[in-house]
Amino acid sequence: MKSSLVALLSLLPLALSASLVRAGEPEPRFDRIRFSTTVQAEIDNDLVRAVLYAQREGTDAATLSAEVNAAVAWGVEKAKAIPAVRAQTLGYQTSPVYTKQTLTGWRVRQSLRLESAEAATLSALIGTLQQRLGVQSIDYDVSPEARRQAEDRLIVEAVDAFRQRADLVAKSWGQPDYRLVEMQVNTQGSGPQPYPRAAMAMEMQASAAPPIEAGTQAVRVSIEGAIELRVR
Repeated sequence: MKSSLVALLSLLPLALSASLVRAGEPEPRFDRIRFSTTVQAEIDNDLVRAVLYAQREGTDAATLSAEVNAAVAWGVEKAKAIPAVRAQTLGYQTSPVYTKQTLTGWRVRQSLRLESAEAATLSALIGTLQQRLGVQSIDYDVSPEARRQAEDRLIVEAVDAFRQRADLVAKSWGQPDYRLVEMQVNTQGSGPQPYPRAAMAMEMQASAAPPIEAGTQAVRVSIEGAIELRVR
């Protein structure tokens, strides 16, 4: 028992010395490098939206309101008869009309918003509704589900592109080993595409179904991040 205690006590100075050496070693240093990668894809616009309106001007506000209400109600009835079309009435406005600072009448307006994934169906409906409603705007967009699926695919590609870039940077720096310290994923699209106003005006005058070609939209995923290379 005594010999074991003596042996243990003899090892203590060595352990304490090794501990002091490690404590005196400088902390490892790292070079931080920040960069980004971006990937994108063109995906089909699978939603078409249109805003139509009824507007009347005159001296009798009650009569104007009744005419606008009737026109919009007729448009809602036509739209609801088509399962593929979603309809929503928008803001109702009654505004005074002045001539040389004198009240000369009233302007009553209400809008109807239509949305569908079937461009041909919506185009035919717009052609019908132009009998009593005007076309304010037509635009195209990507549905939330289609956008989410596209973004999920692009995130995988973006992460892989970021990893390849990190490998290239590390090898070019002569430090094949690195550690990831930061990564931020950003998604974005180019936004709804409007229908040309000039063409829309001609279609309104002709009261014909407007030709609708939804086209595509760019969806992008970018990754910003940083890696650290250990300085030897």
